[in-house]
Amino acid sequence: MINDLPEEDPQRRAMREWLESVVIRTEKSTSWHNEAERLQPLVNREGYVPVHTRLSVEDLEFLKDAREDLLGFAEFGLRMLDLHQPRDAGGITSDSAHPIQRCRSCMWRWPCPTFRAMGETFHTCW
Repeated sequence: MINDLPEEDPQRRAMREWLESVVIRTEKSTSWHNEAERLQPLVNREGYVPVHTRLSVEDLEFLKDAREDLLGFAEFGLRMLDLHQPRDAGGITSDSAHPIQRCRSCMWRWPCPTFRAMGETFHTCW
């Protein structure tokens, strides 16, 4: 049987596997959202909250890399924003106050699919 699908790029595959592993670790870990709100008033004079809790293996796996993962995602997001930004599409328009814009990187009409996907993923509206 002939496979018409092109072989996936190894770098792309490795990146996808890493991203999927971050998602899996995150989903298995416990959210600290409600606990953080409850612990906020307990900050001591040194600026810390002494926490005594039981952590699962999944929580420890998540916490071990959480800072670096979040920094990496933030840097990635900033790089994507640098790449995908509006620019004047040129041409004649009837509304000079709101000219047609295209993405500087992918040339789709602004906002481009990448920018919209980032907004949806980060649960933000522009």
